[in-house]
Amino acid sequence: MPLIPRHTDEERLAALISALPPAPEAWVRAAQELPAARAGLDEIVARAEADAAFRAIVLEDLEAALRAEGYEPASPLVDELRRRLST
Repeated sequence: MPLIPRHTDEERLAALISALPPAPEAWVRAAQELPAARAGLDEIVARAEADAAFRAIVLEDLEAALRAEGYEPASPLVDELRRRLST
């Protein structure tokens, strides 16, 4: 009886993934923008930690402070900044 090669787990997983439809374009864009957004968050938090006046401005009106820094104050960004600045 001939031996039938067995697929490895990785090959099976690759076959299953390749059968999926492509990710929605909005998901792809969001994934591409994520590293820059994280860097922006880190920069704002670092400035707020180092500069008491900037921190006061950010805590007083986070959305306005983000706009002044060139960021669109989208809900996930605002929520994450509030979380990080409250600690």
